[in-house]
Amino acid sequence: MSGEARLEMLTRIHRAAAGPKLEIERPPIPASTRPRAEIVAQFAEYAAEYRAEVHRASEADLPVLLAALLSGQNVLVPEGFPAQLFPQPATHKPQTTHADLAAYDAVLTTCAVAIAETGTVVLDHGAGQGRRALTLIPDWHVCVVRSEQVVDSVPEAVAALQEAVLAGRPLTWISGPSATSDIELSRVEGVHGPRRLSIIVVD
Repeated sequence: MSGEARLEMLTRIHRAAAGPKLEIERPPIPASTRPRAEIVAQFAEYAAEYRAEVHRASEADLPVLLAALLSGQNVLVPEGFPAQLFPQPATHKPQTTHADLAAYDAVLTTCAVAIAETGTVVLDHGAGQGRRALTLIPDWHVCVVRSEQVVDSVPEAVAALQEAVLAGRPLTWISGPSATSDIELSRVEGVHGPRRLSIIVVD
């Protein structure tokens, strides 16, 4: 089969498969009726079960906690992270290479949403979160989660992330530090991302 004939055949298949676009009616996701304090407490508990270090802090105490936690560390701060929480200039630049990122001890980010039923933090890489490589290469990820960002279920989180998806931004779902197991179930952390994850829940 010639290249032109193959291209013509694939083009026809593509057009036939595309067909008319069907509108899919999606029912609205009902919001949880559980008390917010209960939802946030479950998220903190489940995140800790995934070996994340979970801290609770008030808005007023957050800068002090961050300063103490990251004292003496070479910290990468993405653009858009609130300067009043960690007063140092953003150190990330779009042209930063993977080798440059590996030189940092930790990365400090916000998040897009957190999920109580799975203990998961989701980044949509908007302001304060940086591009995806920032949270995969440094060995320690410190993530600030505000209590109002915690939802009860995965469907609620997916609904909350719709805008980011439509904008074409990538999503990173994080449940504990990066880990994998071999055939003998020996757990090794840090293979695909940070070996250490600290989550600060701001009440």
